[in-house]
Parts: sequence; C-alpha cells; structure tokens
Amino acid sequence: MSIAENKTNCAMELKPVILDTQRLSLIGYTPEGIAHIFNHHSQVEIMEILGHRTEEDYVKEKNKVEQGYATYNRTFILFLLCEKVSNTIIGRCGLHNWNPEHSRAELGYNLHDDSHKRQGFMSEAVAAVLDYGFKYLKLNRIEALVAADNTASLKILENQHFVKEGLLRKHYFVSNNYTDSVMFSKLASEHLGQLPRAKP
Repeated sequence: MSIAENKTNCAMELKPVILDTQRLSLIGYTPEGIAHIFNHHSQVEIMEILGHRTEEDYVKEKNKVEQGYATYNRTFILFLLCEKVSNTIIGRCGLHNWNPEHSRAELGYNLHDDSHKRQGFMSEAVAAVLDYGFKYLKLNRIEALVAADNTASLKILENQHFVKEGLLRKHYFVSNNYTDSVMFSKLASEHLGQLPRAKP
C-alpha cells in the first residue's frame, strides 16, 4: 500500500458511521474519530459536535481521550443520537469493551434528559446498533449489564430478546454503594434468526 493510499484509508476511518432510523440519525465515532475531533477543533466546536451540555461533560470526555480510550485488545464505537426534527443530540448508544479477536462487545446507552424518555427513542437506537454490530462488525456476542432496579433498561433488553445469564454481585460503585448488575447477552445466531445447531 502506498503512503497516499494509507492516508486515504486513515481519513475514511475518521469519518463517522451514520445509521438512520425513523426519528433518529445515529452518528458513530471510533476512538480515533473522537481523538481527531479533539485535535482539530475548538472546545466550543467539540461540545457542539459531541453533544456536550456542560463544561463538566467536555472535561470528562477530554480526560478519557488523553488517558486513552482504547487498549490493544479493546475498542468501541459510540453513536450520538441526533433527533431529526430538532437536530439535537439527545443521548448516546454504543458498543464498548469491543474485543475484535473474540467478536464480542458490550452494549451501553443513555438519554440526556427525562423529557426524551418513555418515547421509544432508545429502543429505536438499540435496534439499529445491534443490527450494525451483528451484520457489519460481524460480532458473535453482544452483552449488556443493567442494574436490577433499572426497569426501563430491562424492558429494552427484553424487547430485543436478550437472554438473562446471571447476577454480578456488588459490581458497580455508585453513590457510595456497591450495586449488583444483571448480565444479559444476545448471539448473532439469535439476532439473525438462525437456529442453533442441535447437539449430536
């Protein structure tokens, strides 16, 4: 590969992946894409591009970029949820702890404001991200970890036919307390409608 071809490929990798749903445009960035944004834009521009609502949001993301978003065997793709009518970023949904060697990743998502909840936006986004993960990233397994009392997230995973695998005790440290996480997973064969092979 020539130097010119390599530069072209690098530039293409920095372009966001765009997924369109009925009400949302999902704008997906890799660690390299986010680092590129921080290296080539002002703080005001960065906050607008990535949907930061506060200085704290910006500083938190800046620290993550400076400390290294990915490791040698882990990366991610982060989708910003842009609501088409208002052209406003209302949340995030992505695949993190993505291990390409083992074809697995973890699903994560959140909405910025309560005003956008209970309208089906996240269900819409999750469906698109799962489809992208299984069909285009060729993932074999997508995991999700949810607090036992997070009924909204549990409902999303139920609707997407995730399988409950167990409980991770005292898994997250939140508000000065260790909380449990429920582990879910979905396999490519399940998402793509394939039947598992019968055991001999």
